[in-house]
Amino acid sequence: MINFKTKIIIFCVIVFFFFLNSPVDFPVGSIISINSGDSLRSVSRSLKENNVIRSRLLFEAFVIMYGGEKHIMSADYFLDTKLTVYEIARRIERGERHLAPVKVTIPEGFTAEEMAQVFSAKLPSFNSALFLAEAVKSEGRLFPDTYFFLTDADEARVLKSMRENFEKKIAPLREEIIKSGHSERDIIVMASLVEGEAKGDNDRAYIAGILWHRINIGMPLQVDVDKETYKARGLPREPVGNPGLKAILATLRPVKTSYLYYLHDKDGVIHYAKSFVEHQVNIKKYLNN
Repeated sequence: MINFKTKIIIFCVIVFFFFLNSPVDFPVGSIISINSGDSLRSVSRSLKENNVIRSRLLFEAFVIMYGGEKHIMSADYFLDTKLTVYEIARRIERGERHLAPVKVTIPEGFTAEEMAQVFSAKLPSFNSALFLAEAVKSEGRLFPDTYFFLTDADEARVLKSMRENFEKKIAPLREEIIKSGHSERDIIVMASLVEGEAKGDNDRAYIAGILWHRINIGMPLQVDVDKETYKARGLPREPVGNPGLKAILATLRPVKTSYLYYLHDKDGVIHYAKSFVEHQVNIKKYLNN
């Protein structure tokens, strides 16, 4: 005959495996989302339906015990391993997401549209259309860099981070921009052209010097990165992309030479020319063979 103590042990084991323990089909590796304003009951219902908990009653009891019925942290939670109902309740009450930041690298020169494609592939909550509606107003001022976002980051969070990063990088240069005699807008537009035209770190300052030289003598810029510069003189109205710090610095600190033309050969090596005749020779020599 089973004594009372044994019965208690058996009862506790049954309670653990059938109510406290995680379900057999617990969704390891998935992310659960709790939105702002979700009630305790709606959260427990969702967790139950998605096989995260066995007992809604126990989950709600643990949440209340840990911090009160309304103390639910809205966020995305990564289920990296199987969890008991009280562990789920504790994590949600404390806002322990267990989410590794998503690394997103934006190359120098990318346009807002190219950025949208990268972010939409990395961040589930990112809306490309909403991003572009605002980003086009900041073209040239969305700083290309490596960013780390939580998986629930949306387009507003991305825009804020990129704009703040641009401001952080450009603020120390504003005095130098004023001394350059160019407006900040012109520096950014020119830097976007330099970024698009250069093939390496050594090219930027020389290309910047050549393009400023063309501006000074009234010659069309004629850069491939913006075909409109073959028709109109001066800088484009808007940046053609988002330049990095090296392109901005090259634009501020150009190398002054007597060159007016340049081209990159098939290996990416740049060749300069002082006249159109010399440039034509370089074309035949480096591009037409």
